[in-house]
Amino acid sequence: MNLEQARFNMIEQQIRPWDVLDETVLATFGFIPREAFVPPQWKNLAFADIEIPLGNGEFMMHPRVEARMLQALTISPDDRCLEIGTGSGFVTACLAHLSKHVDSVDIYEDFTRQAEERLLSRELTNYSLHTGDALRGWVSTQLYNVIVVTGSVPAYLPRFEEQLAPGGRLFIVVGTAASMQAMLVTRQPEGDFSRTMLFETGLKPLVGAASGSSFTF
Repeated sequence: MNLEQARFNMIEQQIRPWDVLDETVLATFGFIPREAFVPPQWKNLAFADIEIPLGNGEFMMHPRVEARMLQALTISPDDRCLEIGTGSGFVTACLAHLSKHVDSVDIYEDFTRQAEERLLSRELTNYSLHTGDALRGWVSTQLYNVIVVTGSVPAYLPRFEEQLAPGGRLFIVVGTAASMQAMLVTRQPEGDFSRTMLFETGLKPLVGAASGSSFTF
């Protein structure tokens, strides 16, 4: 398999046609080796337009969704990021490449451990990995410029926006199967929040978020 050709095809045939035109984001997908972050048995499909199984019933997002998400967040080199759901560590690596620092938390200890190994192999150092439940228990007292939630919630969950610094941006997918919307939330300088629907998509719920009975829009 020609990895570089497969990477080029992913960018030009999947990501760019999905309205991802930010050259910094496209360059990031060319630079961070996605094949190094998938389970070994899926390496030949690392660039395919599929959700790759990771174990624990979890999946990597489609490359085009990852790219569209990063584009919407307009990440700068001075940004501090929070990622809810480390998964494979690929999005963590992209965030680290684009920003000043990334805190990433995952409920599964084996995901945290595997992501650490993969990130170290790329010689990335501007990240901290945590194992915990970001919905119930794990809390950071820091404010972030960027927050990425890599699992969906059935109804809008305001707790994450409370961790945004002024001007900060939050990406989250809201809804249930067959009716999900990617949302960008921005904290205005005066403290108010603006919420913009970006695109329709489908994403597995965050662990513990499926019931949604206590969530409000």
